[in-house]
Amino acid sequence: MQPSPEPLRPARLFLSDVLRVGGGGLRTRPLRVFLSALGIAIGIAAMTAVVGISSSSRAELDRQLAALGTNMLTVAPGNDLFGETAYLPDEAVPMISRIGPVTRVAATGKVTKKAVYRSDHIPAAQTNAITVQAAQLGLPDTVGATLADGSWLNAATERYPAVVLGSSTAARLGVTKAGDGVQVYIGKRWFTVIGILEPVPLAPELDAAALVGWPAATSYLDFDGHATRVYTRSQDDSVEAVRAVLAATANPQSPNEVKVAKPSDALFARQATDKTFTGLLLGLGAVALIVGGVGVANTMVISVLERRAEIGLRRALGATRGQILLQFLSESLLLSALGGVGGVVTGIAVTALYATTRDWPTVVPAWATAGGVAATLLIGGIAGLYPAVRAARLAPTEALAAP
Repeated sequence: MQPSPEPLRPARLFLSDVLRVGGGGLRTRPLRVFLSALGIAIGIAAMTAVVGISSSSRAELDRQLAALGTNMLTVAPGNDLFGETAYLPDEAVPMISRIGPVTRVAATGKVTKKAVYRSDHIPAAQTNAITVQAAQLGLPDTVGATLADGSWLNAATERYPAVVLGSSTAARLGVTKAGDGVQVYIGKRWFTVIGILEPVPLAPELDAAALVGWPAATSYLDFDGHATRVYTRSQDDSVEAVRAVLAATANPQSPNEVKVAKPSDALFARQATDKTFTGLLLGLGAVALIVGGVGVANTMVISVLERRAEIGLRRALGATRGQILLQFLSESLLLSALGGVGGVVTGIAVTALYATTRDWPTVVPAWATAGGVAATLLIGGIAGLYPAVRAARLAPTEALAAP
């Protein structure tokens, strides 16, 4: 009696077999595959570039803050009980300098009813929003200002009609170089331009100012001598403690009429605004990614319809439903992976190019690149699941009979 033959078992597909079969299905339709992968790549490139540019911007901000320091505090007069602008006492600056952890102090005072002109023939109304400020000698060291050209005030020039222009002021007046007899017209008197400042990130109000010496402002411009803004530098570990006592130190009788601010907080607030904008752009990138996923699904559904005869033949030769499902699902995942990798590479390239043009460090978080590829695989798996299930459910006879 002959033993009964063992039942036939379907051949086992290894991972390499699955990738080869899935890749073969993609190679037969290169243009359609390229367009579908392009939809995924655009979404991933947008998301990666947005995260990368945002991260590079934050890295640049951190670098600037590290160079400028976050230990600067400013004191300015607030309003009194009647809503009028208050004044800082004359003793405010020396009193603040006596606070133990305070390392540097400098003040500016606004000169009222005086404007700056390039010529004495310009109408008085055309002020270009430039303010005239009396400045103490230690101002650049305190606020971290540097000179684009010329020199800062010193013990001699602060007593004479000499002026240092902020970066915006110089641009508005058309002054590109200090010295060489360059003068501006302030309060019906010519002042010699001895310096031009670079932009001051922690004190942007100085960019649109013309800075003259404290004694010169009193002698030539009827300056009342009241400081309108006091800049302080403190020891890093004592900034908050100094902040808590600054108002009472500057004006012991009316501390509620004093405003204390930390300029670096404004930069952090700008960073928070950038994060909100980044979230919006990421949402748009996600929409583009979903659109790309719809393109993958469309490609795979059409592929199933076009290859019904192939599916039927494979089923007739012994392929199981699971193998058919795995074949089409692998095609979808490979298609999405192509788009994902291409999108991540493109996003990194865009980030590097943009950061280089702005002289920023190029920073692309690892989670953004890994998350981008993972997102494409997830989208690809979801988009290819229905076509794969549909292909697996086709009966061999039905598939072979299809035109």
